[in-house]
Amino acid sequence: MINQIPEDGTLLPLMEEFYTIQGEGFNTGKAAYFIRLGGCDVGCHWCDVKESWDASVHPLTATDKIVENAIRHPGKAVVVTGGEPLIYNLDYLTAQLQQRGIKTFIETSGAYPLSGSWDWVCLSPKKFKAPRKDVAPFANELKVIVFNKSDFEWAEQHAELVPNGCKLYLQPEWSRSKEITPQIVDYVMNNPKWEISLQTHKYLNIP
Repeated sequence: MINQIPEDGTLLPLMEEFYTIQGEGFNTGKAAYFIRLGGCDVGCHWCDVKESWDASVHPLTATDKIVENAIRHPGKAVVVTGGEPLIYNLDYLTAQLQQRGIKTFIETSGAYPLSGSWDWVCLSPKKFKAPRKDVAPFANELKVIVFNKSDFEWAEQHAELVPNGCKLYLQPEWSRSKEITPQIVDYVMNNPKWEISLQTHKYLNIP
């Protein structure tokens, strides 16, 4: 399926698209249009959108149509996520959005080369498929999901790779949040360069 996708990015495997309030990280609380692309080989066992992994079950959709849907909404920001969106060439998508005054945000594991023109890059590295080091210099935000104590060391390793001024977030993995959140609180209090990110959309029961 992925081999059938045009390299120019004019067709993309669209899993879902929806207008909502961004729930986590630096842009929490802001209205945004989410574009979730199918396809991911990173394989996080705790992933809450495993249905995104198989690109072949998500329809190839004209990128122009995706852009047309996005610009109908009053919020002028688009978040491209997945799956792992950088499997695909996102140059065309972001160019079309930005030409229409839409800010472009991406959330990526960094496992693939960076394509597209971005107003905000959230790098969320995963141990299951480590990010490319050439993506880290473009990160505006580093968001590390904490599942166990070893993830604090993983977070520090990647904090050394991102630019000065990059926002640093630790986010509890949802299924273990009751156990992990107190550890993150203690860690942030002792290492105040970090901040806590919460999945507020889950508390608010919105997409």
